[in-house]
Amino acid sequence: MQRTEKASSPGSNDIDRRRFLAGAGGAALAFTIAKPRVALGTEASSKIKLGMIGCGSRATRVAGLLEQHGGFVLWAGADYFKEQVESWGHRFKVDPARRFSTLSSYKRLLECGVDAVAIESPPYFHPEQAAAAVDAGVHVYLAKPIAVDVPGCRSVGESGEKATAKRLCFLVDFQTRADPYYQEALRRVRQGDLGDFAFGESTYHAGSPWLGQLRYLRDDPKNPENRLRAWGLDRVLSGDIITEQNIHTLDVASWIMDEPPIHAAGTGGRKVREGLGSCWDHFAVLFQYSNNVGVTFSSRQFEGHGTQPEGIRNRMFGSKGVLETQYGGQVIIRGEKPYPGGSSPGIFNEGIVRNIATFHKNVTEGRFDNPTGAPSVRSNLVTLLGRAAAYSGERVRWEQLLKDDEVLDPGLRGLKA
Repeated sequence: MQRTEKASSPGSNDIDRRRFLAGAGGAALAFTIAKPRVALGTEASSKIKLGMIGCGSRATRVAGLLEQHGGFVLWAGADYFKEQVESWGHRFKVDPARRFSTLSSYKRLLECGVDAVAIESPPYFHPEQAAAAVDAGVHVYLAKPIAVDVPGCRSVGESGEKATAKRLCFLVDFQTRADPYYQEALRRVRQGDLGDFAFGESTYHAGSPWLGQLRYLRDDPKNPENRLRAWGLDRVLSGDIITEQNIHTLDVASWIMDEPPIHAAGTGGRKVREGLGSCWDHFAVLFQYSNNVGVTFSSRQFEGHGTQPEGIRNRMFGSKGVLETQYGGQVIIRGEKPYPGGSSPGIFNEGIVRNIATFHKNVTEGRFDNPTGAPSVRSNLVTLLGRAAAYSGERVRWEQLLKDDEVLDPGLRGLKA
């Protein structure tokens, strides 16, 4: 199947994926969590030490929520870009000696006494960083999406299983999975309130969230540091919009279906963002599930000129009712067994807050079953199935996707080790 562009030919400055991922702290955010023995100690030692790998805007928001929780100490930061980690470290009063930059900076973070990591880097780096954190014996709080290719998904799945075996917490931060309205609605779906599924719809229609990154590509699009700064517009670093952004709605569809699709067919391309980065700006895919249930998916990242509905939405039609969900909006079941549900306008922050609280509770109380891992792997693979179908213009089967062993390479050379 057609995949994203390959790296340029190797040279003396080549950096293999493991080394690059390990060092791309600038793109990643890792917060460290105290091991159970630390968290259950004295009041002074019971706070979980957090190390941020990747100190950008989302990392800053997450760090603020961690600080508000009260059960964490922001202990260290790592980012490829020195100015970012210095700014972040200054804001959260992190010792300058524990502010790390360059490619291998996250390795140094793992060695400075952290108890856990929060990984908020561009998705390309997630598998390597998660694996290294688990190997180092620290807990992992991992942002979505978990990977940009099938081998990366396998790696994260293995890291989650290894974390459980080592009595470590491994949590993937999906906000909808932590929302009480979504949870209750899906509980009712599981007990049969929709009847037999007929078909579903999954959409993510919005403008581009990457406008601030465009200037780096206009300045020098081939410069590896500029590409790293504009990672959201790079199909290998981000996974393309169907993986990096659209996973929110495809995760809900996967949650509803509770099984992998049989195959997918789709299309997409660039009509608005031509020449700026390598990501597409729209996708349209049909996922075929068992019992002849189809789920249509579409997304765009350009101006909708007032058309409605916008946002992240899902619908599932059944023989007895219809489930409707909107990220930040109403969650409701209509039909023979209605559920009035409700809305969570602050779902992004509220979901992170709930996940942080769960993460802290699991670490301090020794709960290491890590239930978010497997569903997140499946949802991520669903995005890759849709991407493969759209890129190739051919129908791609689930079993075919799972056999894909190609590791994507962004071709970044010459970055500071």
